[in-house]
Amino acid sequence: MFRGLRVAARVAQKRFLNTPHGGALVNQMVECQKEATELLKACEGRVMELNDRQICDTQLIATGAFSPLKGFMGEGDYQAVVEDMRLENGLIFGLPVVLDTDSEDIAPGQTVLLQYNGQPMAVLTVESKWTPDKVAECKKLYGTSELEHPGTLMVATQRGKYYLGGEIRGLGTPVREFPCQTPAEVRASLPQDVDVVAFQCRNPVHRAHYELFTRALDAPNVGKDGVVLVHPTCGPTQKDDIPGDVRYKTYEVLKEETKDPRVKWAYMPYSMHMAGPREAIQHMLLRKNYGCTHFIIGRDMAGSKSSITGEDYYGAYDAQETAAKYGPEMGMKTVPSLNLVYTEEGYLTADEAKEKNLKPVKLSGTEFRRRLRAGEEIPEWFAFKSVVNVLRQHV
Repeated sequence: MFRGLRVAARVAQKRFLNTPHGGALVNQMVECQKEATELLKACEGRVMELNDRQICDTQLIATGAFSPLKGFMGEGDYQAVVEDMRLENGLIFGLPVVLDTDSEDIAPGQTVLLQYNGQPMAVLTVESKWTPDKVAECKKLYGTSELEHPGTLMVATQRGKYYLGGEIRGLGTPVREFPCQTPAEVRASLPQDVDVVAFQCRNPVHRAHYELFTRALDAPNVGKDGVVLVHPTCGPTQKDDIPGDVRYKTYEVLKEETKDPRVKWAYMPYSMHMAGPREAIQHMLLRKNYGCTHFIIGRDMAGSKSSITGEDYYGAYDAQETAAKYGPEMGMKTVPSLNLVYTEEGYLTADEAKEKNLKPVKLSGTEFRRRLRAGEEIPEWFAFKSVVNVLRQHV
């Protein structure tokens, strides 16, 4: 679809990495030991241990990925985002970023040490504490309050009774198998004068994915010499997804196997909500802060099915339509993902295959997993050998 469309509309012009959301890249990491010591002293022994989901949000705030946020949202911003998908100042924000707790002792005005696995990660100045209406929150964010939705299940069973808002100061970042560069570091690693197209994923990259994001560079709204930033989320996701550390290994071997100068790689410690259209906006906002100018929007992006009925909670194109609506205001351009199929002539769009009367060759996810477990051959048109080898070792 995109091939051959490098049209005259591509006027040579100087481009630069995208401006951060809200105008400036936030950095809440403490760089002075004296300040760190004073912050710890102010906590007066108050400590909150973070879980895997909370440390992702803390790290993304402290390093500027959630710019313009300097801390967890207060009740006003939380309500505004839940109701209108905007901060109180009108800036678009897909999902609220809050810190939950069951503690009755934490109160506004206090300073609390946030730690992860016993290690100091940040200091929170508590500015607000409230009891959220979780049913209303879920209906607005996920379109349902059914526990069959993974986001609703998370809010209902994993989040604490209270939400806390307030500015944080970062003291450290977790040691992970998958290194997560800060937005500033990713920006410094990207070419400064070309379009950067972000590809979000939470699964191993197979052949169809690779064709999809490399062909995105041929989209008519992507400038000449553009690059793709493959930017997987390696934090908590759905329980049946492949663990983040294993996914990281698949990405690293694929990076080595392909060695494509047009494809850049980085990893992000984000916890998925499976919130469909709203999460698509959240991903666009995050990638804007990492310097990207474009975002690939897949069909049913961040979608979810009922764990009981198997019915989809969102329409196949809801995320694409929402991104197209709000993208211009956000300063992000969207690239809808192509519907690619494999044929005897290689990968084509479904429309091209139909025009040529070519029958798509298919391999279901269920059959792929069966062959993977059984040690049977997996065709190279479907998956990269290096990725398959890693999956067989760890899954």
